[in-house]
Order: sequence, then C-alpha cells, then structure tokens
Amino acid sequence: MTWSYNTNYPGIDDLRNAARRRIPRFAFEYLDGGCNEDVNLGKNTSDIREVELKPYYLGAYTPSDLKTELFGQVYDAPFGISPIGLQGLVWPNSPEILARAATEHNIPFTLSTVSTSSIERIAEITGGKAWFQLYYPSAEEVRTDILRRVEAAQLPVLVLLSDVPTFAFRPRDIKNGLALPPRMTLRNIFQILGKPNWALRTLYHGAPNFATMKQYMPGGLNMKQLGQFMNMTFSGRLSEERIGPIRDRWKGKLVIKGVASEEDTETAIRLGVDGIIISNHGGRQLDAGESTLHSLVALQKKYKGKIKIMLDSGVRTGPDIARVLASGADFVFLGRTFMYGVAALGNEGGNHTISILKIQLKQILEQVCCTHPSELYRHLIPK
Repeated sequence: MTWSYNTNYPGIDDLRNAARRRIPRFAFEYLDGGCNEDVNLGKNTSDIREVELKPYYLGAYTPSDLKTELFGQVYDAPFGISPIGLQGLVWPNSPEILARAATEHNIPFTLSTVSTSSIERIAEITGGKAWFQLYYPSAEEVRTDILRRVEAAQLPVLVLLSDVPTFAFRPRDIKNGLALPPRMTLRNIFQILGKPNWALRTLYHGAPNFATMKQYMPGGLNMKQLGQFMNMTFSGRLSEERIGPIRDRWKGKLVIKGVASEEDTETAIRLGVDGIIISNHGGRQLDAGESTLHSLVALQKKYKGKIKIMLDSGVRTGPDIARVLASGADFVFLGRTFMYGVAALGNEGGNHTISILKIQLKQILEQVCCTHPSELYRHLIPK
C-alpha cells in the first residue's frame, strides 16, 4: 500500500495539538486525562523515556524489517491499536476509521465492548482480523451472547479486561459531565458550538452510543437510567472462576489485559491464557500504581518465553515503541496516539498515525543498526 503521510503534522505532538484545537474541550480532556492527580499518567511515559539504546555502528548490518509474528499471524509492525471506550465521542466514526487503517497496514485493531461500533461492523471492515476486548458482563445471557457474536465473526483474539474492578475517580470527566450518567451542560454546549466541524460530523453519523451493547438495552432509557443499566451490566472483577469457563469455551487466542503482578501472571499461565497485556488503563485507574515499564521489566525477567508479554499505557511514539521492545515486550499497543491522529485529521488520521510510527520505529532500528525489533534487547543500556 501507499503510506499516507501529511508533512504538516510530522510528529505525534503535532497531532495532539491539532486534536486539542478541533474537538470540544470535554472530549479532549476525556481522551487526554488520567485519574486523580495524573501521577501515573505522566509516569508511564517518563519512565519509558528513561530507557536508552546503544548503537553498534561498525558491525555487519542488514536492512531493518518490522514484520513481527504474533499468535501465528505475521503483522507488518510490532504494534497495534488498543481498545478505547466511547471512541465516537472523541471523533465521529473513529473506530471504523482506525479499523480500516489497521487492516490496510496489517496491524491489529482491538474493539472495546464499550466502543461506538459493533462487533459485526468492525469484523466486516477488518475481514475478521480484529481483536475484541470483553468487559465482563454480570448477566450470563449477555456474556454468552457477546461471546457467540465474537465467535460468529471469527475474530482471532479475545482480550479479557482486568484493570477496571471499579470506576476510577476522574475529576475532569466529573466536571464535564462525562461520568455516568453523562449530562449536557451549558458549558459543554458552548464548547460544541465552537467546534462546528466536530458538531456537523457528529450530527451526520449520529450521537455516539454503545453499539455492541445496544441490543441488550431496554428502549427509551434516559441518561440516568442508562448509567444505572451500565453499572448493573458490567462487573469488572475477573477471577479464576470467571476466566476458566471462558478459556474452556473460547477456541482462539485468549489474552488478559491489565496484568501488573507476578501473582496475576502466574494465574494467567495456570489457566492456559496465551498472552498478557501489561497495562494500567493508560494511567486512568490507579494513580498510586507503578508505571507499566517497571511492571514489564520485572515480569519479563521471570516469564519471557512462557507467555506472550505485551504492553500498553504510556507509549506515544516510535522511539517509545523501540524502548518498550528493548525492555522485553513481545508486542506493543497504543491508544491515545491513534485518537489524536483521528481527531486531528479525520478519515486520514489512522493511516497518517500508523505511517508516523512505522517511519520513526524503522529509523530507530536503522540508527542503532538493529535488523529486527526482536533484537532490540541487545541494544538496551542496563540501568
């Protein structure tokens, strides 16, 4: 394919700045913020950027290749798109934009249970190659039917979300009325009027809704009732008793997202889980937790090769991807970065953002004289 690269926005920071200008403040703060005082939000990225790589300029070197095998699939790069809830609030139709771009670039796209496109629509766009992240539904009939739909769509990887046992304290979202139930304040209305392009596209595509969950919701719910329904529907706490039956049923690859401890990794391995994603929900759940980079360094020493170890949260750029891979991850996922791209450039945002990351990552490999992302660990400077 021909890469789409807009030289007016050469880096991720350019996309973030453009996104801030193009969407209402409440939508940007929902995307950009963490929880409590944003300590872990900042620490995730700052700890990654303390990682240093050593170049070997005088040895034999062949051109770098980003292609990476994961779960029997060869992807064109060692990174993918994280699941994000309420994507259509940030930019209308963004799940479909990103799913299409991921398919064209041959990288994984992960759909969240609480995103704004359905399982069936994303499966259609990706040719059945998307991953699906499951928020654990309390009602057995809902859980069973969602799994049936994912199986019918023949999606290859099911991701169980473990790091949202409770709703986090997010001051900006509360102030903006984006905690459930959401509310449209006069302040938010003025913000929308100031972003006519966003408003018109939202009008065209329709108000964002939980597309996968829509068929399970009673009709005619007001906002307060919707919030109560969502609270009753999901139970974010995973356990062996909840994971075991899903592992027995699910024939594809099974991943647990949100793992940050040896104890949880041991449980995942014992239950026959195929991979873990070290994550703290982008710093949006536990401000007092450690950074994902620190969790990765500890876990990969003991479990590398025993289970696929992936990471998201804190990764923003191609150099960040290289640092995380050098630190022991098998694969990397990014969320906010792609949403900045779509909010900044609309339909072209997905392709452009993936292109930036590929270009940046390949440049890092070539600069340190590394032929493949799996060899980056040889360039890690120990701390």
